[in-house]
Amino acid sequence: MLTDTEVKELKELCRENRQNIVKMVYNAASGHIGGSLSSVELLTVLFHKCMKTIPQWHRSQEFDTRDRFVLSKGHVSPAYYSVLSQLGYFEKEELLTFRKIGSRLQGHPMPVCPGVEVATGSLGQGLSIACGISLALKLDKNPANVFVLLGDGELQEGSVWEGFMNGAHHKLDNLVAIIDRNGLQIDGATENIKSLEPLGEKIKTFGWDALEIDGHDIQAIYDAIEKAKKTTKPTAIIANTIKGKGVSFMENNAGWHGKAPNKEEYEKAMQELA
Repeated sequence: MLTDTEVKELKELCRENRQNIVKMVYNAASGHIGGSLSSVELLTVLFHKCMKTIPQWHRSQEFDTRDRFVLSKGHVSPAYYSVLSQLGYFEKEELLTFRKIGSRLQGHPMPVCPGVEVATGSLGQGLSIACGISLALKLDKNPANVFVLLGDGELQEGSVWEGFMNGAHHKLDNLVAIIDRNGLQIDGATENIKSLEPLGEKIKTFGWDALEIDGHDIQAIYDAIEKAKKTTKPTAIIANTIKGKGVSFMENNAGWHGKAPNKEEYEKAMQELA
């Protein structure tokens, strides 16, 4: 259970992350802002409170037992980079090099960036990668957990369901999949393009535990992740979120999937997030 002080601190970190996301995408004139904003609470709580992280990126016994993270929806890298900067993986000033030539902060995560385990961005691949890492850790009797953040649109990829089958078959109880269920993808509503519901029941049928939460409720996110870490099955957390969360004209608007704000939109967004 988080204390009131911890919740307040996490909310402030989330506000900073949203500001950073808008700044990064505006400065680059490119990037995926809607899904980055919807995933802020999920990544902030996960990294700051639930994962064993090693900001000093060096080889040691402690480093080997760090928890692993895979950003399957690699296009929401601005949110990922912002959280990593808060944890000290690199200086916050580097955030404004996002999507610039020669930057370690590329449009989709690459291991050249401190804290990034694997290159991602090809949708539908992250869960399978996470399954492989989880299985390797279990074979090595390594106590580390593996977390993977998926978008709901990418659940329409068949490879994701192969990952669900694989996770259950190998009893990967060290694996937690977090689904950013904002209901929108680049072409519109997920339910209009290829329906996912009843999502939780489908995942359970594949042999996983499934929890459904409000993906912007800090306490609910923390409780779900901590519960998932203690189960005897791989667990999926379906986090209901709002695409573009925090910026009124971006919320629930598929048009902001991969669009950068102009100067006027940037200023309005930053005013709302102040």
